[in-house]
Amino acid sequence: MLARMRQMIVKEFIQVFRDKRTRFILIIPPMIQMLVFGYAANYEVHHIPTVVLDYDHSQESRELISRFQSSPYFDVEPQADDSRQIGRLIETGKATVGIEIHAGFAQELRKGQAASLQVIVDATNSNSALLAAGYVSQIALHFAQDVQRDRIYRIAPQLVAVMPTVRLEPRPWYNPNLLSRWFFIPGIIGSLTLVLVITLTSFGVVREREIGTLEQIMVTPIRPAEFILSKTLPFFLIGILDVSLIALVGSLWFQVPFRGNIAVLFAGAVLFLLCMLGVGLLISTISSTQQQALVTSFFFMMPAVTFSGFGFPISTMPQWMQLMTYANPLRYFLIVLRGTYLKGVGMDILWPQMAAMAGLGLGLLSVAILRFRKSLD
Repeated sequence: MLARMRQMIVKEFIQVFRDKRTRFILIIPPMIQMLVFGYAANYEVHHIPTVVLDYDHSQESRELISRFQSSPYFDVEPQADDSRQIGRLIETGKATVGIEIHAGFAQELRKGQAASLQVIVDATNSNSALLAAGYVSQIALHFAQDVQRDRIYRIAPQLVAVMPTVRLEPRPWYNPNLLSRWFFIPGIIGSLTLVLVITLTSFGVVREREIGTLEQIMVTPIRPAEFILSKTLPFFLIGILDVSLIALVGSLWFQVPFRGNIAVLFAGAVLFLLCMLGVGLLISTISSTQQQALVTSFFFMMPAVTFSGFGFPISTMPQWMQLMTYANPLRYFLIVLRGTYLKGVGMDILWPQMAAMAGLGLGLLSVAILRFRKSLD
């Protein structure tokens, strides 16, 4: 048995690294996706194109404008001449935020009255619009607090020392600088592993059937169980190698800290790979050609990544979609990845995710092996 399996495993590794398409899938897509998500995927918004219209032309209005100019979040363009120009700049995409300071702004502040400030935000991209509006609110709030403190100092300086204030001191845990890269990089390990293992497993079996070598292999003394194990074991080892390489690049190149136990990480990776091998075998049983396997793999992979919490919070999805995510192994693996990377938690916290992946993996592999044996017969 071991001799027959060894020959099949050696043959499979030779086939994998000899085929140009397979070598391309193993090297180029992971590198591209790693660079894209590592550098381009970012929830942080900086250098927002901003146009200002100042009808007041006072010291106070210039002080407020200077705060936007000195902020790293806004790139303030030359001031507009009228409101219609702000609208045109936003319509053409040359500006994302428009700020209009009406006449009498400084006079209202000096009287102790509320001075209004009109802010127009291009909400075509709702995420950027929300962040931009939040940055504007912070700058306006700090400006109002400074104006109020200066006014009290002029009217009753003795009250400044005893005036109560509330100061917010945020303490973000696990990601102190709120870097999106620390959120995305661990997720890339799961998404790339999913794509590679499913693609290789489904293509590897379908290729044998498409070129006619599957029938030749089955007339040899090898048993169906040995054939299935020999076909999946190389892809399992390749998946472990991919997890190791991507995790190493994430830690060394992108400087994402790893605070957990490496054994817990690889325990989760093993369970996740078993799930993906089951999915790949299932796809191979319903596909006759590599083109069919590609389409079927794409049909599974896109929803799996979307419903995993990789880029979109599961809590924001409709309730019935949230229930669907419990059948997605990638959901649990991402929790394991981010828990071990950023939080440093161990098996005492992550055992529910491990148990869920073990159950899904056992079910998927059982169904896939039964269907695959039937297709071989």
